[in-house]
Amino acid sequence: MNGGMAKIETKDVTYQAGGTTLRGHLATDGDRAGKRPGVLVVHEWWGLNDYIRRRARMLAGLGYTALAVDMYGDGKTGANAAEANGLMSAALADRAALEARFQAAYDHLKDHPTVDAGKVAAIGYCVGGAVVLHAARIGLPLAGVVSFHGSLGSFHEPAPGSVKAKILVCHGADDSLVPDDQIAAFRKEMDEAKAEYRFVAYPGAKHGFTNPEADARGKENGLPLAYDAAVDRK
Repeated sequence: MNGGMAKIETKDVTYQAGGTTLRGHLATDGDRAGKRPGVLVVHEWWGLNDYIRRRARMLAGLGYTALAVDMYGDGKTGANAAEANGLMSAALADRAALEARFQAAYDHLKDHPTVDAGKVAAIGYCVGGAVVLHAARIGLPLAGVVSFHGSLGSFHEPAPGSVKAKILVCHGADDSLVPDDQIAAFRKEMDEAKAEYRFVAYPGAKHGFTNPEADARGKENGLPLAYDAAVDRK
């Protein structure tokens, strides 16, 4: 990044939502002066792990201030599919808490001295994709959201004109965990909401295509996951 010139500074941060301590990871370019756009990075169902921290550092190298978000509380992560599924299910079951945790992360990043508060975006992977799309659906003032191999199912049907964020969905065309009817329903929902969105399906790509650990994780847990280096670069 930046020809090796960026001075990436990282630190673990804590913030609160509903009595829960959330443990995020903040990355900035220490050599860059002034305010810059901020990006929230929302984890896969495994939780806030080294993969998501690395994505935050990569964004800092590109000139953003990035906050890797903790949606599970206390920085919890799942060592296997059963643990991850339990953490994800608990988080999704309490929608008010989920929204409060995302809002707390948004506020923490927006108020950071390096961040231009009017230019905050969010990206998410897997369940994180569902989280950032939900944030767009409920009308949070994000500049944009990007979902990578995320679930497209909806918890909230946005009214026409209520989606403020520009939306990009990066989907694996061979992702068996996101059914075709979910894609069709998402497109219909976005069209009816008059949202500004773009849907890109990458031929041959499966669920988890951005994560180099996807193949090993898939084998360990009997899941149809696969990394795709070419699509990841795109």
